[in-house]
Amino acid sequence: MSSRNLAASRASPYPRVKVDFALSCHEDLLQPLSEPVEWRYHSVGEEISLGPACWLWDFLRRSQQAGFFLPLSGGLDSAATACLVHSMCCQVCEAVRNGNQEVLADVRTLVSEAGYTPEDPRELCGRLLTTCYMASENSSQETSDRARELAQQIGSHHIGLSIDPAVTAVMSIFSVVTGKRPLFAAHGGSSKENLALQNVQARLRMVIAYLFAQLSLWARGAPGGLLVLGSANVDESLLGYLTKYDCSSADINPIGGISKTDLRVFIEFCIERFQLPALQRILAAPATAELEPLADGQVSQTDEEDMGMTYAELSVYGRLRKIAKTGPYSMFCKLLHLWRDVCTPRQVADKVKRFFSKYSVNRHKMTTLTPAYHAESYSPDDNRFDLRPFLYHVGWPWQFRCIENQVLQLERRERQGLDGVD
Repeated sequence: MSSRNLAASRASPYPRVKVDFALSCHEDLLQPLSEPVEWRYHSVGEEISLGPACWLWDFLRRSQQAGFFLPLSGGLDSAATACLVHSMCCQVCEAVRNGNQEVLADVRTLVSEAGYTPEDPRELCGRLLTTCYMASENSSQETSDRARELAQQIGSHHIGLSIDPAVTAVMSIFSVVTGKRPLFAAHGGSSKENLALQNVQARLRMVIAYLFAQLSLWARGAPGGLLVLGSANVDESLLGYLTKYDCSSADINPIGGISKTDLRVFIEFCIERFQLPALQRILAAPATAELEPLADGQVSQTDEEDMGMTYAELSVYGRLRKIAKTGPYSMFCKLLHLWRDVCTPRQVADKVKRFFSKYSVNRHKMTTLTPAYHAESYSPDDNRFDLRPFLYHVGWPWQFRCIENQVLQLERRERQGLDGVD
């Protein structure tokens, strides 16, 4: 201590510059004290309505395109994406009302009208957003009605079309070349045939989306092209529950980093904030891809049944995998305690194995994910936020063997405890 003091006393003094300035004066004594600032946090729904919407506007004005094209299926994910564009239009109109000349100049450039001033978000949405319901023989009237009703309420330019002629044409090519005609599982086909027939529909929707994005404004006599919006949430991307190069393949994806759970909260927020009652039916409907034949006109396929797990479970897996950096065995150990009141060790083991098996099989899809707004810390985007191998041993032999050994020990211990009670 003394040596430091001695060294400090020998140092050259800092130069001092005196100025005629003070933070306070003697008369300030009688001034009231300033109150502490109360920090306001956005709710989950409010934050989603603001952040991705601003991101969409910035991308649109920088790209100098004329708007967005969105395949609107009548489901929750595409509805959330449509609501984000509507929220963007609301913020743009508010900025113009507040005198933001930069925003006004950008709007006029996008719509190619020098004297245009946006006042109504619905009217602006009709200029900047084109929505499209792409029906097939497997689509229900319910989803078509929900999509059309939402489009009317947000004001988008809405198109309805059928992809059946394109599906028939593609399958005819296959049948001519191979002499085979694949069938859905409901009609006696194998699982491989069933999956291929679903993927054909999904990929043709992507092709049609890009065609209309390029030429729909031209057909209406308007200049410019449209950016295609994707609507795959972070949970589906994590598991790979999507067709590679389907409508999840787009120019940008505003919900690609948002979980299904948070999207439901956002939809509830939009019902109140933007007065969109059509969202109530969408929120109440089960999530379904509608790629398999209907049963008596009703949906026979749901997402959670296809995945073999719930969206709530997927969020837990995602956070443990990415944030906690767990593999199969360490995830099993954590969930064993987290879910001890609702699942047996065997059930936890089966759930972890099912997740990691599907995750590893579909990991290659992460290399082609559409650029997305980064909102969730467990985003599996391989190109930006999750730099991991995309080729795994799908059997996870060592990890699954460790899990199985632990389950057998726990089951053996439980049997011994029961025998001791007897």
